[in-house]
Amino acid sequence: MTKKKAIVLFSGGLDSTTCLYWALDKGYACETLTVSYGQRHEREVRAAQTIARRLGVKQHLVTLQFPWLVSSSLVDKNQTIPDQPMEEIESGKIPSTYVPGRNLVFLSVAASLMDALHADAIVAGPNAVDFSGYPDCTPKFFQAAAEAINRGTERGVTQGVDVLAPLMALSKTDIVRLGAKLGVPFELTWSCYNGGDKPCGHCDSCKLRARGFAEAGVKDGSVEP
Repeated sequence: MTKKKAIVLFSGGLDSTTCLYWALDKGYACETLTVSYGQRHEREVRAAQTIARRLGVKQHLVTLQFPWLVSSSLVDKNQTIPDQPMEEIESGKIPSTYVPGRNLVFLSVAASLMDALHADAIVAGPNAVDFSGYPDCTPKFFQAAAEAINRGTERGVTQGVDVLAPLMALSKTDIVRLGAKLGVPFELTWSCYNGGDKPCGHCDSCKLRARGFAEAGVKDGSVEP
């Protein structure tokens, strides 16, 4: 029996790597899609390349040239990445690190790749529990995107495709526990909004990740030797 094929949106971070391992564990034949969109550093892209090579999974690396994305502090190096307390991170306010329409664009590219390769599913790692309030990381957004993809692709209208977000309702603690169960190489993943050799520990992503590992009682190999 031929395996179902999945396109996994893959940044090399904790969430997307856990998604990739989840999809492989579910029996999907996976190919990954990594997008370089002008972010402040290429550290996460290198992490994605390393993990894909380790797994022997084909990686599609796409570069997008959208000059207007400099409105985000994740792209514009002249802006400062926020260092805010956890209550502000979880306040629901959209921070300066929001990249306009990022998941909409990424899902569109993934849908095109899925259609061209006759894949059966797209897997992405948004999370609506421990996140920074991005509007494109919510269940309603992904439900709408899934409907659009099924209405607007050959694969969708002829047989139907799944747009899967397995981490959507999980806390960061739950994601760490799932990743540990699946054997995710945490030390190879990169979640920090800043580049460098070690995570900064001050950005929203670092703080949410650190809390998840602490509450899960799991060592984060990316920050601990």
